[in-house]
Amino acid sequence: MATTKRHRLHLWVAAGCAAVLAATGSAAAWALDRFVIWHVEVTDVSQYEADNSTVQPTTDDPATAELTDTSYTSGGTSITISTVTTGSGDDTLTYYVADVVLADATTLRSAFAHNQFGENITEKTSEIAADHDAVLAINGDYYGFRDTGIVIRNGVIYRDEPARTGIAFYLDGTVKIYDETTTSAAELLADGVWNTLSFGPALVEDGAVVAGIDQVEIDTNFGNHSIQGEQPRTAVGVIDANHLVFVVVDGREAGYSRGATLPELAQIMLDLGATTAYNLDGGGSSTLYFNGEVVNQPSNRGERATSDILYVAG
Repeated sequence: MATTKRHRLHLWVAAGCAAVLAATGSAAAWALDRFVIWHVEVTDVSQYEADNSTVQPTTDDPATAELTDTSYTSGGTSITISTVTTGSGDDTLTYYVADVVLADATTLRSAFAHNQFGENITEKTSEIAADHDAVLAINGDYYGFRDTGIVIRNGVIYRDEPARTGIAFYLDGTVKIYDETTTSAAELLADGVWNTLSFGPALVEDGAVVAGIDQVEIDTNFGNHSIQGEQPRTAVGVIDANHLVFVVVDGREAGYSRGATLPELAQIMLDLGATTAYNLDGGGSSTLYFNGEVVNQPSNRGERATSDILYVAG
């Protein structure tokens, strides 16, 4: 019921804004359509995946679960949360690490805001996580901000518009950085891909920092903010098959955490043992959720709604 009310409220607000701003001309109408009004392509993601996925996700027995403020174990899945602070004064940097070992690759799943797929559909990371009984969640790639990229989630194709460097999570537990423009969603699915994310840049490949990451543009469309400089960050790294590390860096608050540059983020991932690492949506979106709580301090003084999450069900 709460989700339905949030959905209706969003539609009422969007409709009201459209009515008020209509008089300002086509530019305002375009901006509303581009950034505010929901464009729903799949109205019930859960049913869509049930109808189209050929893989049944593995679920740990909840009776075996052991949960503390900083750890979780259930069957072959384990999660350890830690906080790291370096520097002092205005140079202080604070970030949060989730070291994750998966019983099976399908234990890591994706979920969309309001259980719908399309552009501009957003919800807080914690709300999406709670709707899916997640014990751990991070914000995803904010696919709903754009209409490009290869989007495969939980073994189902949602979008096939190659545009940039992506990351693919395979059913055998391996994870690879790939060039979307050299393949297709169907080929990836046939090769055993379970999830893809389309943001970037790749931070670490073959155990080394990727050259030129401080010059990469992810989106060039109107409304995109630079991802360079010291910013809040979210990244995923690969230590081994079914062994991942998620990092959320806080930022934009002097004396607590200034944020990290992309080269700094890459070095953090290397220091944590990642041989492959990939940058996800950051800034106000950067959120780490564990055991029913937001662990970090998002830079908007509260969570910014986003379009998708990666999570481990608890």
